[in-house]
Formats: sequence, structure tokens, C-alpha cells
Amino acid sequence: MPPVLSRRAFLSRSALLGCSLAASPLLTPVSYAAAPWDTRLVVIILRGAMDGLDVVRPYGDPSYAALRGAIGGGPESGALDLDGYFALHPALEPLMPLWQSQQLGFFNAVSTPYRDKRSHFDGQDILEAGTDGRSGGHDGWLNRMLTRVPGVEARTAFAIGYGEMKVLSGPAPKSDWSPDANLALSPQAVRLAEMVMEEDPAFHAALSEAMLLSGDGAAGLGMADEDGAGEMMGGTAMNARAPAGGAHVKVAQFAAEQLRGDTRVISFSINGWDTHSRQDRAIRPALGRLSDTILTLQNGVGPEVWQKTAVVAMTEFGRTARVNGTGGTDHGTGGVMVMAGGALRGGRVYGDWPGLDEASLYQRRDLMPTRDVRAPAAWMMRAMAGLDRAALEQVVFPGLELGGDPGLLL
Repeated sequence: MPPVLSRRAFLSRSALLGCSLAASPLLTPVSYAAAPWDTRLVVIILRGAMDGLDVVRPYGDPSYAALRGAIGGGPESGALDLDGYFALHPALEPLMPLWQSQQLGFFNAVSTPYRDKRSHFDGQDILEAGTDGRSGGHDGWLNRMLTRVPGVEARTAFAIGYGEMKVLSGPAPKSDWSPDANLALSPQAVRLAEMVMEEDPAFHAALSEAMLLSGDGAAGLGMADEDGAGEMMGGTAMNARAPAGGAHVKVAQFAAEQLRGDTRVISFSINGWDTHSRQDRAIRPALGRLSDTILTLQNGVGPEVWQKTAVVAMTEFGRTARVNGTGGTDHGTGGVMVMAGGALRGGRVYGDWPGLDEASLYQRRDLMPTRDVRAPAAWMMRAMAGLDRAALEQVVFPGLELGGDPGLLL
């Protein structure tokens, strides 16, 4: 006979999920209140400094070819023409249908206020903190946004991954999940838990939540309701026609599953963007992971939710305009923000292009930033959640000047 699963044992075991103890759905009251707003926001941190000049190639710039050499090239080199001036890296070809349906876009020549030292650690800290680089702070800008919106609960926001997502750290409630989280319950233990929780609604809700977060899914518990919601939670996202792959696909599948429910904000990271040598080869796997992730999200949430979803991929800084001696690029300044989703007004490259002639480069080496990367994110949040300008410039992104509205969301 399997051992009895007590409340104490179950709640102790739930720590294996990596949920935030301060805000875990396992340790807070389960609520079925409506989400605070309808649009979904997915923020992807691209760790390692993605080379925006390679991802969105300005082949129409007269100085581009000489700076980039063998790692560049426009449509004649296999890049995918976007608008007659910019072309997309060939590894992102699976995303071209999104561009053609105006559900993919880019914001060029953006950067955080961080300058000159070009340290990954400092750059990522400033990107996730959302500060101007002069003020510190241990919380992240997504969490500060949540503090300004009523009705936020633990399931409203998810930080996904193996390490801390500082962008969601802070006092507002949120949940955490890791792709390898697992309660490690045998089928007999699950069946026994079902029997126990018949007389304990709170325990029933906690176990249901834990099984979902552990990756076992609610369907294995036989929890489909009259509308088939349990079956949807347990199967659809995982069975969607999305690319096969590793942890990044699992993350995107789990994210999609949550976004079909009451979750409105999700953040995770994709690594592998530090391309100091042989960039022509080194950047392709990372671009493949980014493409897989976006398409898995699209397939997983389904057409209705995708129309309400905005995906934003941001990196700590760009890379040098000129290729180095090993066929790579070094740490730079200005870069590009990648955006996708049915809620996006896509099919265009946003931003004021500064040019690549030497006099126009930042310190004669980097793409010159013409817009604070925080501003496009802030305008998205204003459109999504109705935050006022003062809250965005003073609380969510201290020191930010919003500037004009680029009209990123429909």
C-alpha cells in the first residue's frame, strides 16, 4: 500500500517546484477572479548581447558592406528582404509568415542607458532593473508595473527558468517555474491524493496547481471540467504543432499554457548571443531557439489568445559595427528589439536609423542608440494596462523620458 500523503508532506514536497514561497499559488489562497487586463505580455531576455546588425541587416546603408564583410549581406547573400533597406537573418526564415501577416516587427537603434563598460553582468542588471544606470534597486521593472495594477495575483505573472529573473523580482506577487520541476509522485500516490482531496477543496486546488507546475499536467488527474478545461490544460499546449526541441521549447509550451488562462505576464531568457568569433556559425543556434520559441508560443496559445499577445525580446547591449579579426563582433552599444504577436502592429522596422558611417557611430565603433529601449516597452504597457505616463517614467522606469508614442500595439 502506498504511503499516505499528508498535507504537511505534500506542501513540503511542493518546494521541489521552485515556486516563490512568498507568492506561490500553493501557499496563497486560490482565486478565480478575472485577470486585471486582457492583453498578454511575454518578455524574453536575450543574454549575451545579440548583434542587431546581423539579425536585422541594414544592407541599404552605404557603409554596411565594408563594416560587415563575410558575416553580412542582404538578399543577394540569402538574407530575407523586409522593406528594401533592411533584411532578416536567414536563420529566422520560419518567422517570415509572421512578418508578412504584420505580426513581427523590430525596433532599431535602441539601448538601455548603460554605456561604455560593456559588462554582461552590469548590462543585464540594468536591463532587468529598468533603471537609468545611476539608481540601483533589487526589483525589476515588470514587478514594479504589477504594483501599479489592481487585482494582481500570483498567477498573473510567471518567471520561468533555472535562475532568477530579476525583471520580475519584487514585492508584487508572481510565480516561478523551472522546466525540470517535478513532484516525483507515483501514479498510486496521485490516485491516493485524489481520494484525500475529495473532502478537502483547498488541498484539491493546491495539488492541481502543483501537478500543473511540475509538468505532469492536470489531465493525468482526471480533472477535466464540464467544458473540457482540464483536458485543455493537460494536452493542447504540449501537443500543439510546434518545433521539437530542448528546454526552450518546454518553456514556451508551459508559457503558452498559462497565457491561455489568467496569466498576463511571463518572462524567461534565451542564452547564447555572445559571438566574439565565427559569428556566421555561432549566432545560428541562438536564432533557431528564438524562432522556435516564438512559433511555439503562437501555436500553444491558439489563434484567439495570440491576437491578444505581444512578445518582446530584449538584450543587454548590441555589438560592434565592425567585424573583428576572428570573424566575430565585440561588445557594443545600440541594438535591436524583436517584437511579435497578434497584438503587435508589425510588418515594419521601427526607430530612427542613425547611419553606419564612422562619424555617426557611437565612439566610432558601435551603432548609435537613438531611443531608450525602455520606451517601447513602456508604451506597450501603457496600451495594455492603462498605466499613466507619470507611473511609467517615475516608478516602472525611473529616469525614462517616454517620448512620442510609436503605436506598437493595435
